[in-house]
Amino acid sequence: MALLCRSTGLLLKHSKLLPSAFAATRQCSSGGQYQYILVDKKGEKKNVGFIQLNRPKALNALCDGLMLEVGRALDAFEADSEVGAIVVTGSEKAFAAGADIKEMQNRTFQECYGGNFLAHWNRVSTVKKPVIAAVNGFALGGGCEFAMMCDIIYAGEKAQFGQPEILLGTIPGAGGTQRLTRAVGKSLAMEMVLTGDRISAQEAKQSAFELTLAEGSRLEKRLFHATFATEDRKEGMTAFVEKRKAAFQDN
Repeated sequence: MALLCRSTGLLLKHSKLLPSAFAATRQCSSGGQYQYILVDKKGEKKNVGFIQLNRPKALNALCDGLMLEVGRALDAFEADSEVGAIVVTGSEKAFAAGADIKEMQNRTFQECYGGNFLAHWNRVSTVKKPVIAAVNGFALGGGCEFAMMCDIIYAGEKAQFGQPEILLGTIPGAGGTQRLTRAVGKSLAMEMVLTGDRISAQEAKQSAFELTLAEGSRLEKRLFHATFATEDRKEGMTAFVEKRKAAFQDN
C-alpha cells in the first residue's frame, strides 16, 4: 500500500471534513519531546500517527529545527509497528507559509552548497508508510513542497498553494520545480513558479494529473543553492524580513 501511494505521486482531494481533523489535532500532546510540532497517535486502535506543525506566530514557517523534529517523528512512526499511516497537518490558517526566511536570509552560497542545504527535508518523501498532508490555509513555498512530498493531499476549502520564491529573488529548492509540474501540469506550474501566483484547492484539483516523478531534484537543489551567490536573493529576503518592497538589480 505504501509503495502504491508513493508511486502515484500527488493525489489532491477536496475534503469538507478537515475542520474536524484540525480540531482533533489540537488535542495532541508533544510529551515534552518536541518544540515545534505536536505528535500523537489517533484512531480507535491508535494506528494513525499525527504530526501537527506548531509555530502559529510564524504561520508554521519551516525552520531547520522544525524539519529536524518532523524527521525524528517520522522515524519513530516508521519504527512503530502499530502505526499504519501518518497524517501531517498545520492550523486552519496555515499548513506552512514557507521556509523560515529569517533563518535563510544571511546564508551564503558556500554554506548552502557545501552543507547540502535542505537535503534533510527529503525524509518526508522516503517514509515507507503512507504520509497524508491535511492542508488548510497557506501552503506556500517550502510549505507547498512539503505537502507535495506526502503521498496524498487532502485540501480544505481555504487551502492555497503557491511557489512564491521568485518574489524573494530565488527559486524553489525542495522539489517544487519537479513535483509541481507533475501535480498541475507544465503550463500552470510555470505560471506559478515564474509569477509567484497562488492557486486554490479547487484550481489545483482541476489541473491535477499523474505523471512519474523523474530525477530532477538534485539539479534543482544546486540551482537553488546558486541563488545564494546573487545580490538579488539577498535583497529579496532582506526586504521580506524588513517588510518593504525589494529593489532587484538583476544580479
